[in-house]
Amino acid sequence: MVPGGREHSRFPPGFPGRGAARPRLQVDPQIVFPNPRHADEYGLVAVGGDFRPQMLIAAYAAGIFPWPTDEFPYAWFSPDPRMILLPSDFHRSRSLRKTLRRGRFRTTFDTAFERVIGHCAEVPRANDGATWIADELRYGFIELHRLGLAHSVEVWRGDDLVGGLYGTSLGAMFGGESMFSLEPDASKIALSALVDLCQAWDLRFIDCQVHSDHLESLGAEEWPRDVFLDELAEALEAPTRLGAWTGAPELSPAPEAPPPGDPGV
Repeated sequence: MVPGGREHSRFPPGFPGRGAARPRLQVDPQIVFPNPRHADEYGLVAVGGDFRPQMLIAAYAAGIFPWPTDEFPYAWFSPDPRMILLPSDFHRSRSLRKTLRRGRFRTTFDTAFERVIGHCAEVPRANDGATWIADELRYGFIELHRLGLAHSVEVWRGDDLVGGLYGTSLGAMFGGESMFSLEPDASKIALSALVDLCQAWDLRFIDCQVHSDHLESLGAEEWPRDVFLDELAEALEAPTRLGAWTGAPELSPAPEAPPPGDPGV
């Protein structure tokens, strides 16, 4: 999960292509992906299929995510290593804490999912101006949202949507897909709100998928794929919070007080 989605240039060199009910996760037994532990050197697991919600659920439950390219519009990846953010490791910089204390922005969950994913899809790829969030993939996530498994965080300034992120939540994990920011720190505020929610609801980790310097600066780290898959299997044993993430008291955290000796600048 990086600002604007996965930058197309982040493919490894040489890659051939450009509060509701809490049931346990149900995966369609007829959808079986190859073992992600046997992915190729680029993390490519499979090519083909579609972006129906059932396919997306099966993929994320197996530690796999879609990363379409022009040559391979249905490409599925499980890279090694995997970028992971533990909520307890999230780094709020002094400037971010200052922004939160000012209270100029407010955050919501699941009130504007389609607008958030639309903004993320508008951010062009680094090399050709296209987007990796093609229409079919966007529609698949919108349906997943309607099923209560995909969620968004929105950041508002007044009535203007200025930042946000979206992803999937299965069991005790959140799979971050993409985020956007129209004002400084807006995507960081969205991630900060998500981290607070993960801590309140005992979600174990946020899957950020691929490395970026931005995510590393916020506290994310790389895990070997085998470690990630083992941790994912444990996280999926927990109940899934199915339904919209609106209305819970944890979703509107108060601005942080500065730590002792911090002048807030």
